[in-house]
Amino acid sequence: MTTESSEGVYPATERTTPTRHSDRARYDVQAISAVLDEAITCHVGYVDDGEPIVVPTIHTRVDDQLYLHTSSGSRLAKLAGAEGGTPVCVTVTLLDGLVLARSQFNHSMNYRSVVVRGTGTAVTDGQEKLDALAAVVEHIAQGRGRHSRPPTGKELAATALVRVPIAEASLKSRNGPPNDDEGDHELPYWAGVITVRTSYGPAFPAPDLPYDVPVPQQLANYTRRTR
Repeated sequence: MTTESSEGVYPATERTTPTRHSDRARYDVQAISAVLDEAITCHVGYVDDGEPIVVPTIHTRVDDQLYLHTSSGSRLAKLAGAEGGTPVCVTVTLLDGLVLARSQFNHSMNYRSVVVRGTGTAVTDGQEKLDALAAVVEHIAQGRGRHSRPPTGKELAATALVRVPIAEASLKSRNGPPNDDEGDHELPYWAGVITVRTSYGPAFPAPDLPYDVPVPQQLANYTRRTR
């Protein structure tokens, strides 16, 4: 289960300071943790044999640690399992609105985006691995840990968890209406924001599920944390 980090701010480093619109950057722990917790997936960037690679995966936050879920045979797992781990860049983006301006140049999006820089290392302790995998399941659907079995030894061996300390992170966001040039205000074009929201539909049972197994209440009316 993810838990809230302590109050504070992350240091603004050269790697986490945006080169454009730096005024949109924030470094407070609570805001960054909230975005990491709300997003279901992330993208992980790393370098393998001199080639940059970015892959999507499931993540979860436990206090000040970020856990990335992958296969034990993946390139990320092998690099993270090497001595010293591997440098990674983890990004998460939540889209809140499409910003339509009068000019094409000023079109934009309202968003919240977190970047975490650090070293990914493989989780090798058996209990930490079990706990991290359970936290991943809880991140996908809160309360799901009570309604699913733990992994077998074979399944656990096929799974890799990569730990990234959240020590160098930043949040960049935009919110509000379009920023049209004053000279464009009289143009006959509509301008405004189209709200974007992620919604979850009804839960459909697996075709091999016995008819008398009910949908857990938290899945029948499923919602996730929002800001």
